[in-house]
Amino acid sequence: METDRRTRLTPDERRAQLVALGVAHLADHPLDSLTIEELSAQAGVSRALLFHYFGSKQGLHREVVRTARDSMLHATEPIPELPPRERLHDTLERIVAFVRDHSGTFYSLVRGVASGDREVRAVVEEARAEQAERIIAVFLELGAADVPMLHIGLRSWIAFAEDVLVASAIGTDLPSESIVDFLERSADGVVAAVPTGGVRERD
Repeated sequence: METDRRTRLTPDERRAQLVALGVAHLADHPLDSLTIEELSAQAGVSRALLFHYFGSKQGLHREVVRTARDSMLHATEPIPELPPRERLHDTLERIVAFVRDHSGTFYSLVRGVASGDREVRAVVEEARAEQAERIIAVFLELGAADVPMLHIGLRSWIAFAEDVLVASAIGTDLPSESIVDFLERSADGVVAAVPTGGVRERD
């Protein structure tokens, strides 16, 4: 008789498995469709077990979105050894690649801000803040003035970039390099519009 695999998992392993199934669900479905009932059926476990681990549907959503966010941030983490301009280009290339490889997950993440749960929105905003700091760091290294409008402009650019990625990198055959180039030039345009915020020309 085959041993029940569920008995081999520790509580932490079981919880991680459930979160992974939730993240996989985002590949083809919106976040709101992920329910305790749906996930318990997929995992072959009781609803009570999911309530034990996550407390509620909202708690499940928070953990799934947090895991998906961390995966995206890790996959697109800048390479610190690269010069700033090359680092920006490389980071944008990997962001576009991530969106194309994980389009459903990315869409659920960037639209997660529309969630009715404040903590889910906070998880998404943390990802945006981290991505903004990465871009701001590049332009500061390139000589942009460290003024409030630079931070405001590039944080706003993150939301613009998300819309561009949804429209251009999901379900289209636009060349990835064209998307990267557009994003890079648009970021340059934001910085150029900042008083005393100009940087050196691109090579």
